[in-house]
Amino acid sequence: MSKILRSYLKYARGESRFSPWSLLYPCQFVTHAWMKLRIGLFNRGIFSVTDPILPTISIGNNSFGGTNKTPMAEYIVRQFAEAGIKAGLVSRGYRTKEHPPLWIGQDGKSTRRDFAGDEPLMLAKRLPDTKVVVSRNRIEGVKLLAALGMEVAVTDDTFQHRKMGRDVDIVLVDSTCPFGNGQVIPAGSMREPMSAFRRADIVVLTKANQAAPGAGEAIKKRLAPYVEPDKIFTADIKLERWMEITPKGEKKLPEGFLPRGRYIAVSAIGNPGGFYNFLEEMGVGVALRRTYRDHHILTKEELAELDALAEESEADGFICTEKDLMNMPRELSLNRPLYVPSIAVSLHDPLAFRKKIMERLRPAFLVTSNGHGEDAIGLVLAKKLIERFKCAQIDAFTFVGSGKPYSLNGIRVVSPPAEMPSGGVVKYHLTDLFRDLRHGLGRSIRKQRDRMRSLLGKYRTPLCVGDVYLLASVLWGQGMKPILVATAKTVHLSGHLWIEKWLLRRRSVLVWTRDEETARELVGDGVPAVFYGNPVMDLLDEVKNPAFVWGERGAKILLLPGSRPRAYEDIKLILDTVSLLAAKMECSFVMVPAPTIDIKKMTENLVGWELSEDGTELFSKEISVTVCYEPVAAVAYGAELLIGLGGTANQLCAGLGIPVVSIIERGKLRQKKLLREAEILVPAEPEALSEAAWTILSDNKLRRSMQEAGMKNLGRTGALEKVVEYCAEELGWDTRCRVYERYRDYLESLEK
Repeated sequence: MSKILRSYLKYARGESRFSPWSLLYPCQFVTHAWMKLRIGLFNRGIFSVTDPILPTISIGNNSFGGTNKTPMAEYIVRQFAEAGIKAGLVSRGYRTKEHPPLWIGQDGKSTRRDFAGDEPLMLAKRLPDTKVVVSRNRIEGVKLLAALGMEVAVTDDTFQHRKMGRDVDIVLVDSTCPFGNGQVIPAGSMREPMSAFRRADIVVLTKANQAAPGAGEAIKKRLAPYVEPDKIFTADIKLERWMEITPKGEKKLPEGFLPRGRYIAVSAIGNPGGFYNFLEEMGVGVALRRTYRDHHILTKEELAELDALAEESEADGFICTEKDLMNMPRELSLNRPLYVPSIAVSLHDPLAFRKKIMERLRPAFLVTSNGHGEDAIGLVLAKKLIERFKCAQIDAFTFVGSGKPYSLNGIRVVSPPAEMPSGGVVKYHLTDLFRDLRHGLGRSIRKQRDRMRSLLGKYRTPLCVGDVYLLASVLWGQGMKPILVATAKTVHLSGHLWIEKWLLRRRSVLVWTRDEETARELVGDGVPAVFYGNPVMDLLDEVKNPAFVWGERGAKILLLPGSRPRAYEDIKLILDTVSLLAAKMECSFVMVPAPTIDIKKMTENLVGWELSEDGTELFSKEISVTVCYEPVAAVAYGAELLIGLGGTANQLCAGLGIPVVSIIERGKLRQKKLLREAEILVPAEPEALSEAAWTILSDNKLRRSMQEAGMKNLGRTGALEKVVEYCAEELGWDTRCRVYERYRDYLESLEK
């Protein structure tokens, strides 16, 4: 190691307070700004973040120098093996040739230092039953591990590697030199400011037995503003046994052996001081020290120089670390024995440490939606996730309303309520937009944004049910590429703008369209898109058994007042229509109020109508309307006509072959492009609605053509089932659940 480098490292590690290197102090603010910007860009999805296919444990640090990452990675792999779980390792391979992902042992070149790197070779040697993959692209490395049959990925030096998602972020701190001089590179040894520790799920203070008395408490005090106490653990470095390396080969020495005599200590690791202190504590006689820069590959010429130095100093041999051994020529030509201490990590509270890993390994999935109809579809998706991934935490985040459909079904809603006069994000009327703004639309959006950001890192790939606005909002808050179940735009309804296609192409895992034509167009523009059915039609899965039973007399008319707040006003229009239609023909009427609507509030100001005490019947002197609280699909089976002011519910009924009558307005005119011949739009007048309904019911040919058009235009079911299947297999969610359950059961067995 050169004198200049040694001088710099001495300053960066805080070993010298006054140094010419102090001139670098202002430079750290450039690093501060860049790291803050870089992490922010990843956290907001501007830089791409991909979720790995296996549960991933990241081992990293926040400073350069040896923090015992390699022994900790080995410890993690071994404790998974004890639980019967196959864990593999991914390393970038420091100072290696550029090559595709490879696993050590797959061929001859994979065992060469220039292809694999020193630490991966060392780990492969110590863990012969474990697959060790070398890949600069960590995501591809994890994929290779999965292909090799591994169930968990342990990734080395990835705390700052934000391109890859992770389940557990373990950050190591060297107790002998925790934060160096406290400054960020190039002015110090810190890679990021202290605030970076907030991202850590677990912090381990390594080499605690080599640190000065009281050092651990001082470190915890420095970490206190950023890391909760229960996330901080302490570990010692312990000697397992010594190995003797000679030209004849490697020999494991018996327990209790200690090299006697005077030795030259050779080190090319991140923190050589820790190695030298370890030898001193063990009572090994060190005659001389030879320090090289980290990962330095020793040549035959340098080994000859060491031999000459040993001859001159009358040293009895050499001592180096296992990592240094990997950086020496395979055929050693040293004239004196080389001793290598085999070391391992020892946690002070191993069970608590494993429990903390288990907490983070529990799969957590987030379903997001931005509309009342989207909430209904999202609910079906969430129920399917719960059924498939029984051990997982399934949460919902709604951008419109309070998420009542989810909460009524026992699914936790983690978003703040967003109740607006318009009932949602306004797209059609400026007057409604102004009303929402006066009601606090801007404040509501800020609360949603802040809440979504606070959930960063808690969930795997988010699932979005809605439109590109929803996907962009979730991406901005979670950083990780989402899946989009596209329920809004199709080629039959405006289509996608170029900016939307650009976002879908670059920042979505996969788009599930509602019709084949849209999927074909998006794929042509480079968007990963598929069609396996219309997600709207998957609302049929909500049908309970037995389904609603209609009466036998008269035409069976389904009434849907809609899910937005305007339903409280539109109920009069619907009931006036009912009165006129009942005067023309015998009918059975059933109304299904949306879960977001309070039926008592909706009917309390009606003149000539009363609601029964149990809320199941709405009646006047001559007419009775059954009020049903089952899902729309349960009532729709058997209906002959829908008079509906809803959105998604209207589409569902059309897809079931029920002719739809609705009113002319901007939103319904857009919906007409989807339903086409399956729907008739008339002015918002009772006379027009009742006349259209009577015409359809009186003309069997018209009714049949509308039925056929609805079923053709809306398509088939099955999309959401395919989404769950994709998550289980392609995203590895089945593996995540299986690993968590086995690891949890193993830890429970340890406590018995």
